[in-house]
Amino acid sequence: MFRFPARLVGAAVAFTLAAANPGFAQQLELKLMAPAAPGGGWDQTARSMQQALVAAGIARSVVVTNVPGAGGSVGIAQFVNGAKGDGNQMMVNGFVMVGALAMNKSPVTLEQVTPIARLTEEIQVIVVPANSPIKNAQDLAAAVKADIAKVTFAGGSAGGVDHVMAALFAGAVGADAKKINYIPFSGGGESLAAILGGKVTAGISGLSEYEGQIKSGKLRAIGVTSEKRIAGSDLPTFKEQGIDLVIANWRSVVAPPGITPEQRKTLSDAVEKMVKSDAWKEILKQKGWEDAYLGGDAFADFLKKETARVTDVLKSVGLVKS
Repeated sequence: MFRFPARLVGAAVAFTLAAANPGFAQQLELKLMAPAAPGGGWDQTARSMQQALVAAGIARSVVVTNVPGAGGSVGIAQFVNGAKGDGNQMMVNGFVMVGALAMNKSPVTLEQVTPIARLTEEIQVIVVPANSPIKNAQDLAAAVKADIAKVTFAGGSAGGVDHVMAALFAGAVGADAKKINYIPFSGGGESLAAILGGKVTAGISGLSEYEGQIKSGKLRAIGVTSEKRIAGSDLPTFKEQGIDLVIANWRSVVAPPGITPEQRKTLSDAVEKMVKSDAWKEILKQKGWEDAYLGGDAFADFLKKETARVTDVLKSVGLVKS
């Protein structure tokens, strides 16, 4: 009996699969940079994308690399200079990078990357110890207006989303944002200990960071930064308490400079398919992340406006020179 050469059989199988699934032959082989050390939010986002892209059959393979340093400043410099024109590479980033680039006076900026999509966001919260005399946002506003130097805020790194939020709160209640007394901590455990120990007036972080202590009654949530109340939650927003403070710690993905419109569309389409996949939706549920997908020119516009807003806030507190 005549036997077909193995290579012809393999080619026939591949052709059949490609015909049955047009996307098969076009599956991507991607490189995805997390400009931070393993374990943090950007790393988790990159590895979650890796998992969802492969599970949904959008990419044949996704290789994640970590390039930590200076709030993403080191990673973006390597990405912009080393991946230029490569339509198979992307980098995860977010709110924190905007402030870090401004504070570090980075020669490489977000204007040089190719925006792809905003992926997720996390609502922020201000908390106080359960025994604090501060009961709500107006009490905290009164204390800040009375003597801003006596009100200490604990949060993450200087210039990050927590610091920016403290400045926005001060500005929203009519106080001088340059005089805020902000104490940065390198880890959530350290800041939590300072709050529970009464070493600071209030703490600022993503809601998930303090949700357990709020539910157990150890911490009181003064307000959350969402536009409207979170579904199923009894936590008050700042807006409903008369303070115009809306902010979220968002995370996104960008491509290198110098790619073609066709390459950008391929990456944008892949990410859009990913965020609609069951694999991604399950990851959001497990992580407690809010879906904040925003693609194309709308994301590019958002990125430009958010960069301007954060830079203005950092100037107002003296972290970036005008």
